[in-house]
Parts: sequence; C-alpha cells; structure tokens
Amino acid sequence: MTTTPAPDPSAPEPSAPDHPASPSGEAGPPDSVPVLADDATGPPVRRFWAVRRIPAAILAAVVLGAAGLLLYDVAAVRADRSAMAWRRELADGLASRPLDSAAVVLGAVLAVVLGVWLLILAATPGLRAVLPMRRRHPDVRAGLDREAAALALRDRAMEVSGVQSVRVRVGRAKVGVRAVSHFRALDEVRTDVETALATGVDELGLAHPPALTVRVARPPRKG
Repeated sequence: MTTTPAPDPSAPEPSAPDHPASPSGEAGPPDSVPVLADDATGPPVRRFWAVRRIPAAILAAVVLGAAGLLLYDVAAVRADRSAMAWRRELADGLASRPLDSAAVVLGAVLAVVLGVWLLILAATPGLRAVLPMRRRHPDVRAGLDREAAALALRDRAMEVSGVQSVRVRVGRAKVGVRAVSHFRALDEVRTDVETALATGVDELGLAHPPALTVRVARPPRKG
C-alpha cells in the first residue's frame, strides 16, 4: 500500500506558461496583428473606387433592349416576314441623307459625348466624398467622409476665442475656412484658427493632408 504525501501549504503554486501551447505541444507566442509605426512607410494609399451600379444598370438595360429588338427583327426577316418600320426608315435615311446634315452631326456628337462619359466613368475612381486615411495595417483601409471632416474642423475652430461663426469646406487637396470674429484682432484670430485647424487636420489621419486656407472677417453691420 502506497501513500501520497499531502501538499505543503507553504509551497509556491506552479506558474502558468507565458505563451499558450501549440497543437504540437510546444509553447509559442500568441497570434498578433501587425501594426505599422507612425513613421513607417506603409502600403500605398489610393482613392476608393465607386461601384456605379446605376450607370452600369442603365447601360446594360439599353444595350440588352436594343440587341434584343434587333435580333428579333433579323429573325423575323429570316422567317420571310417584313422588317419593322423603324429599321426600314433607318436604313432609307442612312442611305439617302447626306453626312453633313444636322441630324447626322447631332447624332454623332451625342454618341461621342456618351462614349467619352463612359470612358471617364471607367477610368476614374469616383467617390469624391470619401477621403482615404493613413493605413496602419496592410489589410485594412479606412476613409473619412468630407462632411464629417468639415464638422470636426468646424468644432475645432469654434473653440478659438473671438470666433463667432465658421464655415468649413473640405476638398481633396484644400480646406477652405471662413470665420467671423466679433472681437480680438483679426490677425491674432487667424493665427489661432490656423494653429488649431492644422492640429485638427493632422489628427484626422488623412493619407494626403489637404492644404489649409483661413479667412477671418468682421460680422456685417446691421443697418
């Protein structure tokens, strides 16, 4: 018969391992999410691309309808039926109308404008209201709405002494600020507003901080 010695109350408790054990039985570091430092060069930041569902849906519907109507008319002609009136009139008009007529030139201009518009939509990102922010993680992208940025900067400017009202307009490359000061010197107010908004723009975390333009004026006199 064997006896098990009782545990010593004064003995220290076994400490838990610093890292959880891996499936193979070996201890390993916990999973960590890589985060870039503030001064590190992260991945390139580009603008957000718009989905453009409405233009794509309209173009697809127009092309589908025109193609379906044309195929139906071609099939009807192949079945020894007469072509639709619109196709006969279109063929006769194209055969008899000169190329320098107003209707042909107008139609060509509209087709060119439509084609250029579609090319611009296909080649530009869109979403001009969303400003891309700095990337601290390679797999995470963030954007800030222009109206939200303008509201945050407006609140910053209203904290400056002497500012009565502020209008802030945020663009992709420029922030325009118009402030009204009812006391203090205008130069002092402008300097304080520029300092406060420069800090505010930096705290927004934008990938491409816009330039700042501040104008301060007195309120209009009441007649």
